[in-house]
Amino acid sequence: MAASNAALVSIIIPAYNCEATIERAVESALGQSVAVEVVVVDDCSGDDTLEMLRAMAARDERLKVIAQSSNGGPARARNKAIQGSSAPWITPLDSDDFMAPDRIEKLLSQAREGGWDFIADDLIKVDESAIDTPKYRLWSQTDFGTRELTLEYFIRGNISANHDHRRELGFVKPLMKRSFLEAHDISYDENMRLAEDYDLYARALAAGARFGLVDPCGYYAVERAGSLSGAHSAKARAAIVACDRRLLSLPDIGDGARNALKAHMMESYRESAWMNLIDAVKARDVSKFISCFFAPPTVIASLAGKLGWQACLRSCRLIGFSQAR
Repeated sequence: MAASNAALVSIIIPAYNCEATIERAVESALGQSVAVEVVVVDDCSGDDTLEMLRAMAARDERLKVIAQSSNGGPARARNKAIQGSSAPWITPLDSDDFMAPDRIEKLLSQAREGGWDFIADDLIKVDESAIDTPKYRLWSQTDFGTRELTLEYFIRGNISANHDHRRELGFVKPLMKRSFLEAHDISYDENMRLAEDYDLYARALAAGARFGLVDPCGYYAVERAGSLSGAHSAKARAAIVACDRRLLSLPDIGDGARNALKAHMMESYRESAWMNLIDAVKARDVSKFISCFFAPPTVIASLAGKLGWQACLRSCRLIGFSQAR
């Protein structure tokens, strides 16, 4: 198939060791009902991902494959894909997810009609073991039409304590207007290996982006055991804390957004401190263990509470063990 210079949307896909799912993702991108280009960046995979991508690219010139010489994480891969693309709209697709054939057409129509800079649809969660059976929607289990996201609403929608696990708004995959990203010099933060989407969307909102959220149009987010997105280090969480601090330093973001950012930052701070504490215990590093408690009172209270709960669980196991004997 000949390449098209009239692509309306660039679909960008970071790929790393995803030979089991990359063909499904790419085919769903190339199968869209409007003109698209697909740019996949292989992030130094150790399996057959790159070879599979090159074979697919040989069959369809709308697919461009870029190979990284070293692993840089999804943010760097997405930036590289954006640099290698040209359409006026950009949208990310994860390598283990897939889209309905008319998803991009539906979003593009609503983006033009509503004058949005960003527009995302509520995701549909599916399980890899039952791919044809939707489990639930990310944000709302009932139709809500169209909602304009403010910075405050978006940030609060990423506080996991307010929602079920892994249902934060940062997981959405919007169409993004290239001209807006370029005008405000916005790209993915390559220091982040977790929540890089959250960071980019928040900075766009802080810069004045009109961001619409609509009912599902056909993005299927696949949940599977061993997914990389489920493994979060203390360092990755600390990068989110740093991201929120940068956002808090921006002028004129409003008291509501500022309060939401503080709450989101403290949640990430607590999670990072707990992971650091676990690492210290595993390493038998007393000084690192103590340093975890040089933190705000709410973080110290959270650590103490989790330690108490762990002690309780261990005691119960010991009691059960002794009774069983």
